Amino acid sequence: MSHKTISGKILYTSKKPERMDQERGREYFSLTHQADDVLVMHAHCEIDDAPNVIRDVVLAMDQNARPLDCSVRISVGDKFEGTGWFRFTDEYVECESYNQKDGRIRQKIEIDAPVKWLQAHPIVGDALVMKLYDLSKGPGKQFFPDLMLTSPDHRGATGPEIFQTGFGIAYVGEETITVGAGTFLARHFQIVDTAGNLPEEHPPYNLWCTADEEYLFLRAGVDGYMQTHYELVELNRG
Repeated sequence: MSHKTISGKILYTSKKPERMDQERGREYFSLTHQADDVLVMHAHCEIDDAPNVIRDVVLAMDQNARPLDCSVRISVGDKFEGTGWFRFTDEYVECESYNQKDGRIRQKIEIDAPVKWLQAHPIVGDALVMKLYDLSKGPGKQFFPDLMLTSPDHRGATGPEIFQTGFGIAYVGEETITVGAGTFLARHFQIVDTAGNLPEEHPPYNLWCTADEEYLFLRAGVDGYMQTHYELVELNRG
C-alpha cells in the first residue's frame, strides 16, 4: 500500500479527589499517512461531563502539521451545536459553518504567512502540535503566535469558527513511560503562555508523546480547575 494508518483509543479520566480515576470520556482516532505526504487525522471524541460533548473531526495537514483543510461537527447536551468546514492557503483562511448561537457564518481572514497549526480539540492532535517545537535547541520554551482554534472553549464545545490565538510550548526532555497501550520512550512537553490569548487562561498542561517522527499521543494531564487525565489505552500500528 502507498499509505499507512495508525489507530487507537484515548481514555479520559478525572483527577479530582471526589472522582479520582473515574472515566469521564473517550476518543477513537486514526492517523493516515498518505503517499503525497499529507497526514489525515480522524477523531471521534466523547466527553461525558454535563453538558456532554460529542465531536467529530477530520483534519488534513502537511508533514510539518500545517493545516490544509478540516471539518468539525459538535453536539452538546445531546443536541446539535454546530458544523463547519475550514480551508487554508498561503494568503488566507476561510470557514463556512453553522451553529446554534450565530446561525450561518462565513469567515475569510487574510494572513501574512501560512498558519502553523489548527487546534480542533481532539486530544490526539495535542501531540501533533509538538512538531512545531525545534528540538535542535534542546529543552526550553518557544512561543508560537498566529495559531488558530475551531473554538476558544477549553472543551471545544462552541462554534465551530475561526479563532486566532498563540501559545508557548516548553520541552522538558525524554523519559520512558508506561501507559495502557504499552511502554514507550517519550518526549515530555508543556503548553504554556496562554494568558491573554483565550477568554480564560488554560490551566497548566503536561503532555507526553512518542520520541519519534510520528508524535503519537501517550499521556497528558491538565491541572487547575479541570484536573483531567488522558491516556492512550489502545494502539494499532496497522
